[in-house]
Amino acid sequence: MNETIEQLLSRNSAPKLTSPGPDPATLDYMFRAALRAPDHAWLQPWRFLTLEGEARERLGEVFLESRLQDDPGIDDAARERALAAPLRAPLLVVVICRYTEHPKVPRQEQIISAGCAAHALLLAAEAQGYAGIWRTGSYTEDPLVAHELGLESNESIVGFLYFGSREGRAKPLPERKVEDFVQAWSP
Repeated sequence: MNETIEQLLSRNSAPKLTSPGPDPATLDYMFRAALRAPDHAWLQPWRFLTLEGEARERLGEVFLESRLQDDPGIDDAARERALAAPLRAPLLVVVICRYTEHPKVPRQEQIISAGCAAHALLLAAEAQGYAGIWRTGSYTEDPLVAHELGLESNESIVGFLYFGSREGRAKPLPERKVEDFVQAWSP
């Protein structure tokens, strides 16, 4: 089995990440891989924001503002979780779908293309010895978070990718049988 196939078969999210995160050269390769995502009509329906250091702390404040907007009475533990969420890894990458109206490329396809770019980032990080996890949740849908991150009206957050070095061992991967998910269609 070749190395690329082996990597695809063993990809595994890492919920616990620590320093170091990917260095600039590694990041360059990661983004170059992301830019090869399927892209019907060459619309390039993605862009990315990187957050390190104090930028992660500011995002935590935005997350807290978002939570308080939804529920001003949240307890101290929930406040701390919102503030700490972006600090779970040394690097965050916000994957953004930049939708362009096109007669042959619907919104869904452009969102999926951005998702493929996110997956390429995760694979490229692992190929270079780093780990990551893709997180979504209510913050990806929140207009306040989108505004604070500078998204335009035609943009949406596909996910927050957390990158760093894997802390501890990789979680075991469940066995999946291809035949449970694939069948031939017969009209």
